[in-house]
Amino acid sequence: MDASTGPQTADRHSHLVQPQIMDWQKTRFPGCEAKTLLFDRRTGLMTALMRFAPGAVLPDHEHVGIEQSYVIEGALVDKEGPAKDIACGAGEFIWREAGSRLAAWCPEGALILAIFQVPNKFFEADGRVVDASGADWDEAWGHRAAQRARRS
Repeated sequence: MDASTGPQTADRHSHLVQPQIMDWQKTRFPGCEAKTLLFDRRTGLMTALMRFAPGAVLPDHEHVGIEQSYVIEGALVDKEGPAKDIACGAGEFIWREAGSRLAAWCPEGALILAIFQVPNKFFEADGRVVDASGADWDEAWGHRAAQRARRS
């Protein structure tokens, strides 16, 4: 599992992550940066700090599993989709059901703790369905999502 963990806890099955010493990583979405706190490449489970510049947009995407977001600063607003204009502000928590599809944005910018069971599907203008890194979603995650569904 990826993250900057302190070696003093790994042998105890606890993994201390120190985001304050991690660098922000640019994503392919303008104005969006991340610090990945936990990423399980086997299942796709991910926890990340997400930082959005004012006006940054997370384009058309679908949550394959439940997504959880706690807004630390700013606001996360549904730009498109069934819950258009719902806003989650600082100190609030929002979770989205598997299968929910939307575009979101941060009009004033935001700092968010986000937890994903499986990486989101992003729908490109050319018809491709990719993950946040731009990789083909079915190739990268389709079999993992199917395994998860069978266990449920």
